[in-house]
Amino acid sequence: MKLNTRYSNHPNDVKHYTTEELREHFLIEDVFVKDEANLTYSHNDRIIAGGIQPVQEILTLEAGKEMGVETFFERREGGIINIGGKGIITLDGEAYELDYQDGLYIGMGVKEITFKSVDANQPAKFYFNSAPAHQSYPHTLITLEKANKVHLGSDAESNKRTINQYVHPAVCKSCQLVMGMTILAPNNMWNTMPCHTHERRMEVYFYFDLDETSNVFHFMGQPQETRHLVVRNEQAVISPSWSIHSGVGTSRYTFIWGMCGENITFDDMDHVAMKDLK
Repeated sequence: MKLNTRYSNHPNDVKHYTTEELREHFLIEDVFVKDEANLTYSHNDRIIAGGIQPVQEILTLEAGKEMGVETFFERREGGIINIGGKGIITLDGEAYELDYQDGLYIGMGVKEITFKSVDANQPAKFYFNSAPAHQSYPHTLITLEKANKVHLGSDAESNKRTINQYVHPAVCKSCQLVMGMTILAPNNMWNTMPCHTHERRMEVYFYFDLDETSNVFHFMGQPQETRHLVVRNEQAVISPSWSIHSGVGTSRYTFIWGMCGENITFDDMDHVAMKDLK
């Protein structure tokens, strides 16, 4: 298991960053690495985000010095959405089979966890988020059909989309992690516009379902000091609580969002008027 560390950034500093510095601090370029759990530990609400891709190997999660505990889930919960082939996650001997776009909530206290692919020629790609937890809730397998659905946007605004809420109070209990997947309708490219911030929570966006010639322009920064990142397929962006998080693609795409912080209220957000963006 590989665990990279990213520290918090003050918005007054960020507005002076070069493109290279923005990418260094906020963009996770290599999410999936074959036969590796490749994770990033962010000091923004101590979220852990990354990819777990078992091909030939069976992978596990370990607790390192950064976490200060004996087992990974001793004081954490987690959420997973599989964007690859069929895979199996085993939690203390109990196996869960995840097909494409299936999700799994993992409650605090799991001691032994393994990840494997059913077919090495079509390996699973487990996208993973984890947040600190204070109570253990039941593990829950969540298919796309079971996810709570919210339909937003319109063709006229090029942002017609379905928000599929996986780890969410309408679906399962969690301490502070909220996680889901937004699917844009055909010929729609904008997400989360008009944009917002949420001072009480942070977020990570993971973009995928893009071909090699397509990009997403992810907008970040304070509403009056916006910046952007050019994001490619299967890359993620760390979004601090003070930052907007909105994007537009050169073609349609799908993204997974994960949040943690003071609450699990999905619509706790501070909207930004279009006229106030700079």
